[in-house]
Amino acid sequence: MKIQKINVHVIKSELDTPFAFSQGWVNQRAATLIEIATDDGIIGWGEAFPQGLEPPEISASVIEHCFAQMLINQNPLDTERIWFEMYNRSRDFGRKGSVMAAISGIDIALWDIAGQYYGKPISQLLGGAFRSQVEPYATGFYRIRGRGEADRLSEEALTHYENGFRSMKIKLGFGVDDDIAVMDAIQKSTAGLDVTFMVDTNHAYGRREALTLGLRMADMNLRWYEEPVVPEDIESYVALRSNLPMAIAGGENEHGLYGFKSLFSAGAVDIAQPDIGSCGGFTGARHIATLAQANGIEVNPHVWGSAIAQAASLQFIAALPVTHYSLFARQPILEYDQSVHPFRRELVEKPIEIENGLVSIPLEPGLGIKINRKTVRKYKE
Repeated sequence: MKIQKINVHVIKSELDTPFAFSQGWVNQRAATLIEIATDDGIIGWGEAFPQGLEPPEISASVIEHCFAQMLINQNPLDTERIWFEMYNRSRDFGRKGSVMAAISGIDIALWDIAGQYYGKPISQLLGGAFRSQVEPYATGFYRIRGRGEADRLSEEALTHYENGFRSMKIKLGFGVDDDIAVMDAIQKSTAGLDVTFMVDTNHAYGRREALTLGLRMADMNLRWYEEPVVPEDIESYVALRSNLPMAIAGGENEHGLYGFKSLFSAGAVDIAQPDIGSCGGFTGARHIATLAQANGIEVNPHVWGSAIAQAASLQFIAALPVTHYSLFARQPILEYDQSVHPFRRELVEKPIEIENGLVSIPLEPGLGIKINRKTVRKYKE
């Protein structure tokens, strides 16, 4: 079997109501989809995740101008060899960001092909599933004005609870006092309910403000405090981890085995959050998970992409061992973003569903999804 053709689809949809996280306003949803066809007629799909406010055309250009031609006539089952061939080819100008996202999207598509070829879900090819279901958590609490939205966000928490979510991640980073007002309002509105919270400032603060916020949240029993400072500031990650009671999480803006090696060797995080659409795909995520296991660090993937990224993340989570084994060990949970995104439910024939508070992991071959090409055509540039 050989790779015959690589198609890149950049799809976009303008939002009726823009929303904000700490780094800016989101006016559209976008995705970079990769379609790889083989001479056996198997088609694999992948996704390169545009991080933050990144234009999706950047990773699309990398795929088209750097990697597409070198993949033609290669065996798509050689996932490890192809991964290192792409990484080594781009090392002098890659290693991070859009180049790693491009490698990730291609790698996901190759694993999708492999799963279809062998007639097995990707989790089986990764070594087998530790779990058949996963608890989703609601990521939301974005701003539509900026500050002063505590009352609205406290109502949002109740909506997520009514929709079956028992874990929620709150977007902060709009000033320490405003952040605390939001947290106080949400905790008050959910008092007496069985809800677990996480927070994410999207690296809005320097060490001093991040520490101040963390200390003011010390009694809120958070599962984790995500991206408290910029990803380059590993020393501040270490300091915050040493001085705060809650777990420190990060890694959505880190890439590959070598990037996470630096994060882990410094003792910067309790929980690593690789995004499969930018950390290196399944091959990169597997490298990272092994390294995390050896360093006693939990892995809980970041997920903010389309239905393809969701499906890939589910397969990875299925095959992810717990770091600290016990009879009642804490399990990884699935990030389920609640912002408007037409490329989730519309992009696949059978979108993921929550039943009794859990998401079942597909058992069909590969990613276990079928792409709705009408949606691709509708939103393609």
